[in-house]
Amino acid sequence: MIDCSAAVGRLWDYLERELTPADRAKFEEHLDFCRRCCGELEFAEELRRFMARTPDVELPPSLVARFDRLITELAGDGTQ
Repeated sequence: MIDCSAAVGRLWDYLERELTPADRAKFEEHLDFCRRCCGELEFAEELRRFMARTPDVELPPSLVARFDRLITELAGDGTQ
């Protein structure tokens, strides 16, 4: 089983289908009980959809900084 930090670190690889079957299974096992990471996955999926629809839009610096803080916080937090 992986913790939240590992799950967040693998989030984009999961979305891009770049995880090995074993790592994908561990990621999905974590999602089975972690609502926080499920929320992060949903957010990342929505962000990808938005970016695909509007590839020429530049994100505001404040939003980029917010993403950076969120990712740093989640990567450093091994709790569920």
